[in-house]
Amino acid sequence: MKKVLIFLEELVEDVEFLYPYMRFKEEGYEVVSAGPVMKEYKGKKGMSFKPDVVLKDIIHESFDCVFIPGGYAPDRLRRYTEVLSLVKRSYEEGKLVCAVCHGPWVLISAKLVEGKRVTGFPAIKDDLINAGANYTGEPVEADKNLITATDPNSMLDMIRVVIRKLNKVEEAKT
Repeated sequence: MKKVLIFLEELVEDVEFLYPYMRFKEEGYEVVSAGPVMKEYKGKKGMSFKPDVVLKDIIHESFDCVFIPGGYAPDRLRRYTEVLSLVKRSYEEGKLVCAVCHGPWVLISAKLVEGKRVTGFPAIKDDLINAGANYTGEPVEADKNLITATDPNSMLDMIRVVIRKLNKVEEAKT
């Protein structure tokens, strides 16, 4: 069974957390949401979310996919060394690392975007370029095991790409 981690922090873009969380569960994957502490986090649009676990409890676990939703949450998430080390380790192990909207801020702080084709919300275009990324501005971009998307409107296509890649890995093992 595939295992997916979705990060959670204050002012996450509600749909960018909820849609992948539910869609990956629908696909039959084990989905784990993790936040810095066990509490209710408020989304940008007013929804509340409680993580399944706290970061310190999963820092050494391995996931097939790590998903970073957008909103203002990534600006907070990139301040945690646990988040950055887990994201970087996952990428280096060939696991899927996905970020939507402002999520690539975490990828910048984890030093993963240099020389990679990435996209993100237009407001962070300069941040990505200054970090050495090849910013494409496409709705969805996949560069090996790094998958990025611009905003909630790109989520349907992004999640299809992620699921296709996760299932392809499974097919290769059988």
